[in-house]
Amino acid sequence: MTAAGCAHPLFDGLSAYHDLVQSPGWPGIDELNARLSLQGRCLIVQDEALAGDGLHYEQRIAQGGIATRPCNWHDLFNALVWARYPAIKAALNARQCLHIARGGSRRRNRAQEALTQFDETGVVVQVRDAALIEAWDRHDWSGLFAGQADRWRRGDIVIAGVVGHALMEQALLPGRRLVGKCLVVCAETGADVLARIAGAVGAGEVLEDPLELRPLPLAGIPGWHPRQDAGFYAQADYFRPLREGRVYPPPLIIPRS
Repeated sequence: MTAAGCAHPLFDGLSAYHDLVQSPGWPGIDELNARLSLQGRCLIVQDEALAGDGLHYEQRIAQGGIATRPCNWHDLFNALVWARYPAIKAALNARQCLHIARGGSRRRNRAQEALTQFDETGVVVQVRDAALIEAWDRHDWSGLFAGQADRWRRGDIVIAGVVGHALMEQALLPGRRLVGKCLVVCAETGADVLARIAGAVGAGEVLEDPLELRPLPLAGIPGWHPRQDAGFYAQADYFRPLREGRVYPPPLIIPRS
């Protein structure tokens, strides 16, 4: 069990746990529970007996148990994201449980789809100036990446956190070009962007519809792919044009103190 793909910048936020994903053997559930701080929750083995308890996956988490398949990349990354971003994960879970209580466990509404997409493929982006995402609004990918490469390098636009554990799993596949589904926060350096996201999710301020999420072709970020010339950004099958009528919400704001 090794993951050379963890050298990908997508995993920078999980650097404290790289030994767990690069070890010669899979970490066991007990080992993970002992190592990770899961804020009052614990990992429990997902088996047939657990699946037969009648609880929805999200409801079980609300009671303290995160169903986890042993020797499974998807679930291992989920556990690590719980340890790294507990407030965001708890807010996602609370909103899912709210919708389940209102509409039952068999039907999923638009908000649940949005919550799930962010949970699986979510990325938090921080910008210092909302004008920096005008090119993103238009899907002007060359303008967003190449045209503002210096702003990316200076930290005026930055990946503040990667929540999507399915995105991490896909990053292990060589050559896979990834697309994150993003929430954006406009704030100065040093602001608690992750707390702002957790609060917005918990309050239902965001993720009421999947169309709120901005797609971000991660290979376009300066330094994230070996080829980033004009021809690269012209590949419309990856850097997709804006669909007619698609409008993204403005970024969340953290006022200057």
